[in-house]
Amino acid sequence: MAPTGTASGFEQAALARRAQLQGSAGPAALVRNAKVFGIACFACLGGLLYGYNQGVFSGVLTMYAFKAHMGAYTADQTKKGWLTSILELGAWVGTLYSGFLAEIISRKYAILFSTATFIIGVVIQATAITSAASSAILGGRFITGLGVGSLSMIIPMYNAECAPPEVRGALVGLQQLAITTGILISFWIDYGTNYIGGTGSTQKDAAWLLPLCLQLVPAVLLGAGILFMPFSPRWLEHHGRGAEARKTLASLRGLSPDHELIELEYMEIKAQSLFEKRTTAEHFPHLADGSNMSVIKLQFVACASLFKSKPMMRRVALATITMFFQQWTGINAILYYAPQIFSSLGLGGNTISLLATGVVGIVMWLATFPAVLYVDKLGRKPILIAGAIGMATCHIIIAVIIAKNENDWAHHKAAGWAACAMVWLFVVHFGYSWGPCAWIVIAEIWPISQRPYGISLGASSNWMNNFIVGQVTPDMIIHLKYGTYLFFGILTFMGAAFIYFFFPETKGLSLEEMDVLFGSVGVAQADAERMREITKEIGLDEMVRHGSVQHEPTFLGEKNDHAEHKNVDDSHSE
Repeated sequence: MAPTGTASGFEQAALARRAQLQGSAGPAALVRNAKVFGIACFACLGGLLYGYNQGVFSGVLTMYAFKAHMGAYTADQTKKGWLTSILELGAWVGTLYSGFLAEIISRKYAILFSTATFIIGVVIQATAITSAASSAILGGRFITGLGVGSLSMIIPMYNAECAPPEVRGALVGLQQLAITTGILISFWIDYGTNYIGGTGSTQKDAAWLLPLCLQLVPAVLLGAGILFMPFSPRWLEHHGRGAEARKTLASLRGLSPDHELIELEYMEIKAQSLFEKRTTAEHFPHLADGSNMSVIKLQFVACASLFKSKPMMRRVALATITMFFQQWTGINAILYYAPQIFSSLGLGGNTISLLATGVVGIVMWLATFPAVLYVDKLGRKPILIAGAIGMATCHIIIAVIIAKNENDWAHHKAAGWAACAMVWLFVVHFGYSWGPCAWIVIAEIWPISQRPYGISLGASSNWMNNFIVGQVTPDMIIHLKYGTYLFFGILTFMGAAFIYFFFPETKGLSLEEMDVLFGSVGVAQADAERMREITKEIGLDEMVRHGSVQHEPTFLGEKNDHAEHKNVDDSHSE
């Protein structure tokens, strides 16, 4: 998501031009773009895979049959941490190569490759039923993580590039909803399969094997279905396949290739492609030949260039530290080890702890909706601070309850349920604040020319800290006990202080105004000037400012007309 504020004169004119051609905005725009909406929903099976994979293992870890089969790897807390966190390590690696993979072989085939990687990882995990056991889980989850990390980067990019501007934000936002939906489904599948053969010593291995293997269903659907999905028009244009890009764009919009709206959007895609090529030629002339090796080198060289000036370093620090605090709120400690946490709170029996875990999935899913509705109205800073204070307070209350009752839960059932309620409330605070808003922040603070590399750095920080949290949490729960929640609570309060003192509000700001905030005045202006030169060169500026609308009543009445463009800057997202 890009800044949603002041637009340039050209952007204002482009917005007015689209408004003439597109008709009304709102939910009806999704109906008029039903084909693109369906493609985005299908692609978001990748987000479902990510969420399901993130949530399913928490329940599996507590199942009697799984613990009996894994032996020391569930009894030893450090080894248990590796079983969980090895996926995040794989995902971190996956994010490092996903950018140039998507550029070299296309977004479409990169999704196919990543899905195939995911499937291989699940199949290897399924062999854990044999004597391979822990080795199969470790190896399989690492390979699955490669696929998950790559999909988490590529699918929002694919959706953004296929979507028309007026619904791009909604379609990209489907990814977050798909992730929370996957978490929700996984928790309740764990709850159901826990009964296979009983919940004690009679429990069958199918209780843990089935939820792991069920990951194959959406993965196979995604892998088979993506073959029939279109290429990204932006990727086609960027690789010299302009005629195919225009034809694909017209098909996605349900309009003829010579429709004026198709002409306008195609010209914008062409302008963006030229902008990227010329920016690369200026800053990295030795990597501007477009070869596969240059594409690979470019990602690392461009990332390194972000550390060469203090103003850009400030943006790097904001992105990476924000993602650090997002993970050290303890959210994934709860998602990965929720049943174990609920058991430690005195909720006797694995079935009850899994039931309480299922509620985590529900409240987190519901809490994602307010953020979408209000983040642009209230601003990022107050939402992040309010969420951090709420989460930290929940942690402190849980710590106090555990400190007073951990040795006698049998006589303090109400206290156990009170702590459980605080965990649920913690998830609510995360769902409307740091869950979505942290990703918004790391996406919108960069100049256009450096956004892909800045986002990659932020995502890398997210996955690496995710890995560390998953690794250390089991030992923390056992050895620190209530200190675990004090630790996360204090860090979360620090996160609130970091946002309060160091984060400048970015709501409603243009890219040029971002430069003023971060002390790098001129970067976005230079980008804007280069873009203005390109739009004049290819005739887009003339088309936007002086073009006339022919047969306007027909355009507005067509079934596949497009809604009013709300966020011009989003055309540069992802």
